[in-house]
Amino acid sequence: MGTVKWIVVFALLSIACQSAALSGLHVSVFSVTSKSMAVQWTKYSSATSYKITVTPKNSPSHPAFAQFGPNSVMGSVNSLSPNTLYTVKVEAMDASLNVLSQAQVEKITAPEVPSVVMATSKQSDRISVEFTSAPGATSYVLRTETADGSFFSETDVSSSPGTVTNLKPYTDYILSVLSVNSGGRSQPSLPAEAKTVVAAPHLITSSPSNSSIVVVWQPVANAVRYTLSLIMGGSNITDVNITSPNVTFSDLEAGRVYAIKANAWDAMNRQGDDAHVSQITRPPTPSIVQMNVSRNESSAGLSVSWHLVQGASDYLVLSSEGINCTSAVGTCTLAPLACGQEHTLTVTARNLAGPSPPSAAQEFTSFPCPPEPVWVEETQAGNCSVTWGPMPYADKYVAFIKRDDGIEERCNTTNTTCDFHCQCGYTFLMTVFAYNLAGGSPPGPVLNYTTLPCCPEDVRISLVSTDTLEIEWSAARGAEVYETRAVEGSNVILCNDTSPVCALSDLTCDRPYSVMVIPCSEGRGCNWACGTHTKETAPCMSDILGISQVTNSSVSVNFTTPNRAANYTVTAAGAPDTHTCQSSGPPCVITNLPCGSAYDVSVLATTAVGQSVPSYVVTLETAPCCPETLNVHQVTQAMTNVTWSPARGAQSFVTALTSSKGHARCHTQDLHCLMGCITCGTNYTVSMEAYSRTGHKSECTYRGFSSSPCCPSGVKLYQMSNNTLRVYWRSAGALHNTTADVYGSQTNYTCSPVAGGNSCDVSDILCGDVYTVVVAPLTTDGTTVPFCPQRMYSVSCSGGNVGMVMYRGKRSLD
Repeated sequence: MGTVKWIVVFALLSIACQSAALSGLHVSVFSVTSKSMAVQWTKYSSATSYKITVTPKNSPSHPAFAQFGPNSVMGSVNSLSPNTLYTVKVEAMDASLNVLSQAQVEKITAPEVPSVVMATSKQSDRISVEFTSAPGATSYVLRTETADGSFFSETDVSSSPGTVTNLKPYTDYILSVLSVNSGGRSQPSLPAEAKTVVAAPHLITSSPSNSSIVVVWQPVANAVRYTLSLIMGGSNITDVNITSPNVTFSDLEAGRVYAIKANAWDAMNRQGDDAHVSQITRPPTPSIVQMNVSRNESSAGLSVSWHLVQGASDYLVLSSEGINCTSAVGTCTLAPLACGQEHTLTVTARNLAGPSPPSAAQEFTSFPCPPEPVWVEETQAGNCSVTWGPMPYADKYVAFIKRDDGIEERCNTTNTTCDFHCQCGYTFLMTVFAYNLAGGSPPGPVLNYTTLPCCPEDVRISLVSTDTLEIEWSAARGAEVYETRAVEGSNVILCNDTSPVCALSDLTCDRPYSVMVIPCSEGRGCNWACGTHTKETAPCMSDILGISQVTNSSVSVNFTTPNRAANYTVTAAGAPDTHTCQSSGPPCVITNLPCGSAYDVSVLATTAVGQSVPSYVVTLETAPCCPETLNVHQVTQAMTNVTWSPARGAQSFVTALTSSKGHARCHTQDLHCLMGCITCGTNYTVSMEAYSRTGHKSECTYRGFSSSPCCPSGVKLYQMSNNTLRVYWRSAGALHNTTADVYGSQTNYTCSPVAGGNSCDVSDILCGDVYTVVVAPLTTDGTTVPFCPQRMYSVSCSGGNVGMVMYRGKRSLD
């Protein structure tokens, strides 16, 4: 194999060197032994041979040489010294042996070849090799192989001895050793032979009883006998030499751990590998100490206690009722524990070897089952009894009766019934427990019994409208809903509600009703034994048949009387005030009604129960009021302006001025009226008619009116002597004082004649001016009538005196 390997390597390197670059010579050492080196170089152009010189670095006088042809790129140098540092030089030469190029490297040879001193096997999968050391070696390689070549391995070791592992039992191996340094490996040493020992037996142990251990194994190949040792607490108890592959150890302690060591021996009396195994004997038999019932929220169990025994890893408790439990300590609980059972119990200790014999059997009777059936009887209201059927294994019974407000009663008895007080409006939860020495039964069925709800107290009935009764009461215990009934003859009105208040509507007015509040619950029904209450409805509504006027300020109202006995109030309600009258029957007279008012008239019936709904309203309107003040103001000699104050209830007015000489009339919705065709100097009667929006009329009379005196006519202006002018007019026929006013641009003049006169003079007149002349009578209060006409005159000068007076025209006052 080694020669083939070298040929392949040399061939590959030769091909690589032939194709390498020829620019220079490169050298490397690729294989080193204790006495040889393999050298490689690159091919150099025009070289005809290559020379290798290997010189010890510390002894350059003893080199080794080798010469190679032009086509060689590697070669070897032999006969070197082990563990020696050499300088390796390669020279490329031409045909004249001239050096064309050279290169060199340093390399150390491998150490000397060591030798095997001894190879031995004490374990079936390994051999220990002792060997000599080699100077300069940094490590060693143990080479192991079989004669037929089926196995080959190399193991690196640092020094002697070294161990080869992963070998087969009872097999011959050839072993050699190689030394190693940085230069490479030495040649292998002379071989040595060694055989591995037989394998250890594979032990299978068991403990068929708490005083014995059985050991068996498959026969070991090439073994002729076996040695077994039984050890406890570090000391040998028994040593056995046998040829059969099994053995039994007897008279051992229960629950003890024993160590077993075994070896196989070959025909050369060599001891094989050790086999070690531990085996515990079965534990001793425990004994039951105590049994108690344990409970949690959902189930019950039987707690069993026993004495701990040596070597037990856990314990099994079995019951004849098919339940069991296991524990590593001295107690466990059988669960679920059913009621009314008789149990036969045993305890067995266990470990890896198996179970101990069971303990002596113990008997246990469980707690009784809950009593059933359970029922309640209420012999009379408020007195109840709870009854149940007898149960096996029960010594006594306890009945728990809990009211829904939290109050609880307890009854201890050996009988099967208990009495209790069951008030109205409560729900009672009852359960019965049976007891014996093992304890109480589980909770039995919970019996729910609800008494009738209590009757409502403090029932209050009020009339909230003519046909509606509101019934209120204090909440009744146990009531979930209330049925309220109002009965009048065959007429029944119902109301169902959960609140303690009910309104019964659409009742007949002026009728007595029998009212009952009946409490009900879903679980028990209604309590029909509650009392009744009587309440009348409000009186019926009247109708107004008619209203007739008695006087200007009073009316008589006629109406129906639909009630058995009632007082009636007639009300006239208006914006300014309200008027009433009362009567036990029609008619009813309302007085002192003011003018100009509108009223809604209604009738209300009243009884001891309350009031009816007011009747439908009939509208009443009184005649409008007369204006408190009326004034007549003369605007011109033939026209006046009449004004008056507002009047309540009046929408339009007809005003009249009447005299023997004629009359004036005005119809308006305003508070003033302009009236013509007035005769001057005449006394008038003043009257008014005020009308409401519906046509009611009031006639009003006021203080008379006198028109102003008539204005004089034929007014003329005459020239007099001494710068005097005379004003002349025709009298109006009545003796009035008259005033004549003359207005100029520079001065004004006034003159008045005696009563009844028709002229007067104005002196010291300035001539050369235009004068306006107004002649007007005086009224009774001394004021001048303001609407008399004006006349214009031009007054010329004659020297320094008044000259000609010329009439310019006539016009009204501004």
